[in-house]
Amino acid sequence: MTSNSPILRPLHGWIVIDKPLGLGSTQGVSAVKRALREGGYPKAKVGHGGTLDPLAQGVLPIAVGEATKLAGRMLDSDKIYDFTIGFGTQTDTLDLEGAVVAQSDARPSLAEVEAILPRFTGPIEQAPPVYSAIKVDGQRAYDRARAGEDVEMKTRAVTIHALHLSSVRENDKDPLEEITLTAHVSKGTYIRSLARDIALALETVGHVTYLRRVKAGPFLQDQAISLDKLADAARAHDLEQLLLPLTAGLDDILAFSVSPQEAHALRQGRTLMGKPREGLMLAMAGDVPVALVEAVGPEIRVVRGFNFS
Repeated sequence: MTSNSPILRPLHGWIVIDKPLGLGSTQGVSAVKRALREGGYPKAKVGHGGTLDPLAQGVLPIAVGEATKLAGRMLDSDKIYDFTIGFGTQTDTLDLEGAVVAQSDARPSLAEVEAILPRFTGPIEQAPPVYSAIKVDGQRAYDRARAGEDVEMKTRAVTIHALHLSSVRENDKDPLEEITLTAHVSKGTYIRSLARDIALALETVGHVTYLRRVKAGPFLQDQAISLDKLADAARAHDLEQLLLPLTAGLDDILAFSVSPQEAHALRQGRTLMGKPREGLMLAMAGDVPVALVEAVGPEIRVVRGFNFS
């Protein structure tokens, strides 16, 4: 940076990447770190708010600075995906990347697909893909699978809040080679497993041929930016224009104002008294987030403190 370059302040907030095919989530983090460095911004912590497979695309929230303290909340949030099931072939990875392990000539009709969807809506049990990062006996399942081991994946409880056709075709009675669905799911849901199980329930086999996350927690597809736009903003020393505030990750949390004295106490980790509301809240000193706090009875205790000094 030359002597005429602007002096830039540390960034705190969210940059939502529209992750392209072939890019891993950690590579998305690296892209934001590189943008900060090339833009001349002070070094900051950077982390992602929920893994996306390289063969998936879409909304990838990247936390910068103090927002990294909220990345764990983002991992626990609901997600919405558009995904396409290709019928007739199942792969060991349950997507386009894997080797074929089963085939079927059976193809469902649109009416059969529509009729089966309620069975996969609400609380369900699903077995994660063998090719996943879940640990089995201390090792990643995909490492054991790649080593040729037979890996048994235990079922887990997840919730499918909504599941429907992404587009409706009227009077389509022809057998389907594929179908595109939209699923609103709880944390821990594997879309590849959902696609596998839907195909099996339709008495055929299938795998995911397209997967796009359109919503992650509060972050929407129309807020996501391309890597090219990120790089252009870095070169222009203008990443602030792409940055969503730290509070954007807390749109479901009630904010309440604190006095300078109360803000000082919270920054020291002290407990406040006399606030009647229960549950999580965001303490704000003017426009500055002070801490994520939890009210228990008359006490307000710090869950996560923020440092914007």
